[in-house]
Amino acid sequence: MADVEALREHLGLDRIDLLAHSAGANLALLYAARHPERLRSLTLITPSTRAAGIEVTDQDVREAAELRSGESWYAEARAAQEALLAGGPFAALWPAVRPLTYGRWDDTARAHAAASAGQTNPEARGRYDEGAYDPAALLPALRELAVPVLVLAGEYDGHPSPDRATELAALFPYGEFTVQRGAGHFPWLDDPGGFSRTVAAFLAPEVLTVHAGGVRLAYRVWGEPSAPPVVLLHGRAGSSLTWTRVAGELAAGHRVYAPDFRGHGLSDWPGRYSFELFRDDLHAFLEARNLAGATVIGHSMGGVAAYLLAQREPGLIGRLVIEDAPPLLPLDPPRPQVERPEVELDFDWSVVPDIDAQLNDPDPTSRERLAEITAPTLIIGGGATSHIDQEQLAGMARIIPGAVFATIEAGHLVHTTRPEEFLAALRSFGLV
Repeated sequence: MADVEALREHLGLDRIDLLAHSAGANLALLYAARHPERLRSLTLITPSTRAAGIEVTDQDVREAAELRSGESWYAEARAAQEALLAGGPFAALWPAVRPLTYGRWDDTARAHAAASAGQTNPEARGRYDEGAYDPAALLPALRELAVPVLVLAGEYDGHPSPDRATELAALFPYGEFTVQRGAGHFPWLDDPGGFSRTVAAFLAPEVLTVHAGGVRLAYRVWGEPSAPPVVLLHGRAGSSLTWTRVAGELAAGHRVYAPDFRGHGLSDWPGRYSFELFRDDLHAFLEARNLAGATVIGHSMGGVAAYLLAQREPGLIGRLVIEDAPPLLPLDPPRPQVERPEVELDFDWSVVPDIDAQLNDPDPTSRERLAEITAPTLIIGGGATSHIDQEQLAGMARIIPGAVFATIEAGHLVHTTRPEEFLAALRSFGLV
C-alpha cells in the first residue's frame, strides 16, 4: 500500500484511477480501504477475492475447467489440476494446468505463459496466501467506498469464477460487474479489443454502461435528469459521438441519451448483427433506462431500428424522427461484397456484410407494418445527393399515419452536415 501511495504522491495526483489484476486486487482493496479519498475509480480484473473473505472453492475451478472439455489438451490439464488440488507439487504440475487459465491456448498464450515465470516473486507468495488478510476489518470500509468500481470476470476463469466475482462486486455501493465472453484469467490477451472497450467505457467519465438484453451497451447523456427524454441513434459504422453537436443543443430542454449499438463504439462487439438485433438493443435500452414515451431520433441504420420497434411496440416511443433511413425495399442492383479495409476500425466489420445482406433481401413484413406505427413521425430525407432513394422515403411517409416528410439537401449525413437545418426541422416538429 505504501508503494501505491508513494507513486500517487510522486505523480502529483490528488486522486487516481486504480486498476488491478488477479492477486494485485487484494492490494488494491487494502489501498481503497486505507485511502478512499485518493481514489477516483477502482477496476478489478479477474481479481483475487481472498482479502474480502470470498473463497474460491475446488468446485469453482473444476466447473470452470469443464467448460474447456472440447479442447485437445483438456484431459492432461484436468488430470494435473486434480493432482494439484490434492496437494501435489505446484512446480511440476502447473505447466500442464496453464492452458486452463487462458481463453485460447494459442501462440500468444504460450508466449505469455513462458514469460510469466520470470515475472513472479516466489518469496512474496506468503504475503497474499491464506491468513494474510483480515476480511472482518476490511469489509466495512469496502461497503462504504464511494467511488465507481468495475469487477471484470473471464467466462472460463475459475480464479475467480463469475459467481465469486459477482459476490465481490456486490460489496460496493457503486459496483459494476461484467463477464468477458471467451476469456480466461488474462482477458486482454483473449480479446484485446473487447477488453479495451469495456475498461475504456468504464473509465471515461462521460460514458455510462447498461447491460440490456445480454449485451453491454455504452451510452452518453446530456441535460437535466428531470427533463423530457430524447434518444439519439447513430447509423452504421458510427457511434454516439456523431450526435455531440445536436445533443448539446437538445440538452437545453431535454435529457438526451445516445447509445452505441452493438458492434459499434464502446459497446460489445458480439459478431452477429441484423436490423432486428439493433431493434432489440433499442428496446432493451429504453426499458433498462425507464424511457418509455421518449422521443427517438434515428439516423440510417438507427432509423430502421427505431421504426421497427415503433411497429412492434406502438406505445413505447412517444415521437419518432427517421433520418434518411433505408425503407427496406430490395436494392436494385444489389450491393456486392466489400473487402474489409486494411485500417483500424471503431466498429465491427461484420456489421457491413450482415446488414448489406438484409438490404439486398429485406423481410417484406417490415414495410407491410409501417401503417401500424402510431407515434407522431417526422421523416427527414437527405435530398438528391443521398444514396437513399428519396421517393421511397416519401412513400414511407405516406404509409405511416400522419407522418411528415421533409427534405434537407445535405446528403446522407444530415445531422452532421447540416446541423442547424436539422435542428430547425426538429423545432418545426415541436421538439426543440
